[in-house]
Amino acid sequence: MPERPEPDLPDWSRQFDDELLGLDPDDPEAQAFAAHLDHMQQTRPAFTVEGYLHGIGDFADSANRAEGGRRWGAVLVVVLLLIGVAWVVWKALAFVVLTWL
Repeated sequence: MPERPEPDLPDWSRQFDDELLGLDPDDPEAQAFAAHLDHMQQTRPAFTVEGYLHGIGDFADSANRAEGGRRWGAVLVVVLLLIGVAWVVWKALAFVVLTWL
């Protein structure tokens, strides 16, 4: 019988000690659900650059997993954001150039 990871190891999810008590930690579905719970219960700094970058990373990960209409919705959001950024940069550059002339 393969040995289970000890609770002190980094692979071990504490979810099996709390919420998933009684489930088999060797079951791939239980491991996936524990990983999902670990991800949902993560706390990050919300109002810092690091927090914003983690949020963008989460959005990119979920957009890459999405299919169909949700994926096209994510693509539309990104395209609209890029158009907005391009417009602001263009206006700023035009202001700077016209100020110098």
